[in-house]
Amino acid sequence: MAEADHPTLTDIETTGRIDLAAAHRAAVMHEFHEGIANHFSLALPDPRGRFLVAPFGLHWAEIKATDFLVLDYEAQRIAGEGIVEQSALCIHLPIHQADPVRHAAVLHTHMPYTTALTRLADQRLLPIGQAELLLLKHIAYDDEYDGLAYDIDEGRRLAGLLGDKSILFLANHGVIVTGRTVSQAYDRLYLLERAARFQVLAYSTGQPLRLLSQAQQDKVHQQYTEGAKEGAAWTGKPYHELHFAALKRLLDKSNPGYAL
Repeated sequence: MAEADHPTLTDIETTGRIDLAAAHRAAVMHEFHEGIANHFSLALPDPRGRFLVAPFGLHWAEIKATDFLVLDYEAQRIAGEGIVEQSALCIHLPIHQADPVRHAAVLHTHMPYTTALTRLADQRLLPIGQAELLLLKHIAYDDEYDGLAYDIDEGRRLAGLLGDKSILFLANHGVIVTGRTVSQAYDRLYLLERAARFQVLAYSTGQPLRLLSQAQQDKVHQQYTEGAKEGAAWTGKPYHELHFAALKRLLDKSNPGYAL
């Protein structure tokens, strides 16, 4: 590959800004948002340690690529106008620091069905369907609610619980979902809310749940892993990139301007 074919840090940041803005707007489209609350962020592949986060006060439906603040890992603002909300800083900074590659994109929401599960005495996502089986191996749980995340040590605690997983259920609170890219993290977020919705609806019937065996869980996980590889080889792109590209096309029609 020629040197000119390698994306520069500026190119990567531009793409990341557009995708992060699109993710905020998609979250409004999917009713995952809390107006101006909750927060999404994206670590930049920069040895200096920097990440993007929206300034507090913007509605997610209006966020644009140029709106994001750039913060370093010392919590200093490098670029952008506005302030960072305290819990956004305390949750996202330690998770990015812990693994800026695996946890490049960090999405925190109080989306309805997943958050409903966190209100239950047992907040576990159960092996009762196909969507759930694609997620179970990626989930960690924080079962101790300790108030608002206004202390950086709370973020470090959450980062430790998350470890090498990509989903963290927060008891009585909400969820954190991460990924190597915005598209990967958002695809997980979307699938998680679908799976949680199925579980809440199944609970609502009052009928016994049909739990799948460990053998069935392992089989589906293997099928999904192999299928994802085959699909990427066939299409040239992984499923999450195709899904996110489709979401951006929908936004281009219903809520354009996120790339500005």
